[in-house]
Amino acid sequence: MILGFDNSFHDSMDGFYAPAEATKPGAPKLLLFNHVLAERLGFEVAGSTDDELARTFSGEAIPDGAAPIALAYAGHQFGHFSAQLGDGRALLLGEIVAPDGARFDIQLKGSGPTAFSRNGDGKAAIGPVLREFLVSEAMAAMGVPTTRSLAAVATGDRVQRERAHPGAVLTRVASSHIRVGTFQFFAAHYGADHVVRLSDYSIARHFPDLVDAANPHLALLDRVIDLQCDLIARWLGVGFIHGVMNTDNVAISGETIDYGPCAFMDRFAVNTVFSSIDTGGRYAYGRQPQIMHWNMARFAEALLPAIHRVAPSDVDAAKALVDAIPAKFRRRWQAHVRQKLGLAEGAGDDAELIDSLFDELEKHGVDFTSFFRALAMLLRGEGATMQALLPAPDAMAPWIAAWWQRIEEGAQNPLELAEAMDRVNPLYIPRNHLVEAALEAAEAGDLAPWRELLDVVRDPFVARAGLERFAEPGPVDAAPYTTFCGT
Repeated sequence: MILGFDNSFHDSMDGFYAPAEATKPGAPKLLLFNHVLAERLGFEVAGSTDDELARTFSGEAIPDGAAPIALAYAGHQFGHFSAQLGDGRALLLGEIVAPDGARFDIQLKGSGPTAFSRNGDGKAAIGPVLREFLVSEAMAAMGVPTTRSLAAVATGDRVQRERAHPGAVLTRVASSHIRVGTFQFFAAHYGADHVVRLSDYSIARHFPDLVDAANPHLALLDRVIDLQCDLIARWLGVGFIHGVMNTDNVAISGETIDYGPCAFMDRFAVNTVFSSIDTGGRYAYGRQPQIMHWNMARFAEALLPAIHRVAPSDVDAAKALVDAIPAKFRRRWQAHVRQKLGLAEGAGDDAELIDSLFDELEKHGVDFTSFFRALAMLLRGEGATMQALLPAPDAMAPWIAAWWQRIEEGAQNPLELAEAMDRVNPLYIPRNHLVEAALEAAEAGDLAPWRELLDVVRDPFVARAGLERFAEPGPVDAAPYTTFCGT
């Protein structure tokens, strides 16, 4: 097996991490390997046995060229600053450069304690590992920027949480694991020199076009804000609720990272919360744009020493960038929803139409994912799908009439427009009741339901015969869904 590591962070950023070693698993067994992603990364794994893959991606056998480290970072957790967090249950094996020149981190999650574990065991149970594998692959298939999952390996050990669970290790692939919290750590503990160094590295790795900017650190802030506005708009567009939008869970690459108590909304409600620890609703569905704004303000604060060093007057420019986030996000969100609704650009009443849509969806308790596919069916002259979603035939009649008028103003072929809408509105998402059933079966030793669900959500836009149950809303009489931080 040839992975071909090229470890720029390890080699050039000494002092920004701690060496780490994986805990040897008792009896590693491969649960799933993402061969398509491995090919994308340029890994030469042809001829490797499942046992060899399990040993490599559980941490039992560290591959040639790897330089395992745990990254340091801080973070605001539910608004409260923790000055030292770091990779407490993960280690970065190293970086690889894909055939197209893109650089990626290869990280093991659940591989044992590190210097940042704070008395934790550094391990992960099989449920959270399979949840992240499933949801991250679903997000990638829906076009949402995300970290990816390369392998899931059972360790053969038991992990004690509220009870004992089978242990597992996830191999995560990311453009990098540099977070807002990474900048916060070095700003809080070491000051301007370290912030400048981290910013320079981040720009060179992620955004080399910014190197020649008048103030590259200010340009970095602007770029990360833009990426986060786009990311959160995409989250909202698929009904995704992250659950723990702490600053240590915000990647500067603009990828979704750290799938803990995440879930997807069924019936629309703007204040939906699934996380057991988010008792105040800080990270509710509808608050995610505001929290993104807050997180970007914290990023700006951490970057200020670097920004100020180049040009003290640019501190005011940084503040202006942060102040402009709500308007920037709203423009991005409205453009995203127009696409979901099949609306052409340029009409002045779209903001009112979009805002009133979500009021109507909540008023009538409509399934969020199914609604947009049902709209496309109306363009095909089929209204039964929409009627099945609504509590009464005329429940959303005024809004639908206003939407239809806007569609007619666009003068597009309805059938072509329906096809375009179906290409951006998923039919299959990781429905919460299906996820829980699959994870429960997996913990009991039956991976078949999880593998089937994974196969479905990897192709989310095209209807397939025999998969109707995967597109159905969750049970109306189900108990409130609760998720937990488990990885």
